[in-house]
Amino acid sequence: MLHGTDLHSAADGPPVNSADRLANVGLLALCLAAWAGVVAVLVGFDPRANAQVLLAGALLLGVAVAATVAPVLWLAGFARQGRIAYRGDWWRASRRAALIGMVVAIFVVLRGEDALNLPLALFVVAMAALVELTLSLRR
Repeated sequence: MLHGTDLHSAADGPPVNSADRLANVGLLALCLAAWAGVVAVLVGFDPRANAQVLLAGALLLGVAVAATVAPVLWLAGFARQGRIAYRGDWWRASRRAALIGMVVAIFVVLRGEDALNLPLALFVVAMAALVELTLSLRR
């Protein structure tokens, strides 16, 4: 008969602790709610007719993308570090996810206003990368 401890071998490394698992589940719930909000805005309103709808849709999409990417970034760091979660990993993943969400929101607003072009898009991505590089190197 298999017990809970038999399913986990020592070669697999330590399992994810309950606080990290709870954070992942909480972000998943936030992610699903944000994507439901994005669907509601896209189905119910026309963003081309109203600037407030465009801004609300951009912010909802940015939050949805950030909430989707944050656990993935944390899990990537967790796997890269040999299944060890260090202090500050969630803050780092959240900061990077927030930057990605802001870039997405800026792209949506610029695209909705027909102002998005390649040099501007590259500038926005370069500024986000510079902010992340500056914050990562500061210790």
